Amino acid sequence: MRRKISDADAAARGPELRRRLEYDDARLLAECEVHTFRARGPGGQKRNKTSSAVRLHHLPSGLIVKAAESRSQQQNKSRALRRLRIALAACFRCPLPEKVVWPPTVQIADGTLRLRPSNPAVPQVIGLILDALDRHEGRVGAAAAALGISTSSLVRFLSEHRTALAEARRLAEQAGWPAIRT
Repeated sequence: MRRKISDADAAARGPELRRRLEYDDARLLAECEVHTFRARGPGGQKRNKTSSAVRLHHLPSGLIVKAAESRSQQQNKSRALRRLRIALAACFRCPLPEKVVWPPTVQIADGTLRLRPSNPAVPQVIGLILDALDRHEGRVGAAAAALGISTSSLVRFLSEHRTALAEARRLAEQAGWPAIRT
């Protein structure tokens, strides 16, 4: 994921860009330049002969994501859109609401966040967690308390999402706290 937008612009336009998490695939794709190319690596003759890899350049945010795992261009496009949503959630902050409202497909039982990696609400959850960490200056315990989940549940979720973990560590280190350990 690469970003071509300045940090000052990112802070000012965060809420506007984060609204894109709610866009359907067609609407989000309409804001992107789509590039297809031949992927390198294993996969047989078909992979070497077709342009199945997809790179998306999201024009409003400047983010660039790609997917090349599959021999199917449609599957790679779908993966790239999911990565774009995760990148939007990780790169742009919104003010944390006073009362946190989780997406309906998210389960929280006894302070434990339960969410399958394939759940379409993952980008929204990443955004909420990082917004809480930003508001609480990188303090994991305070962010978890504000979200109504346990610290271990928050750290476990971050460890399952590499992009979110990297941003959480950046927020903690920026505030002078030690890096978040998983």
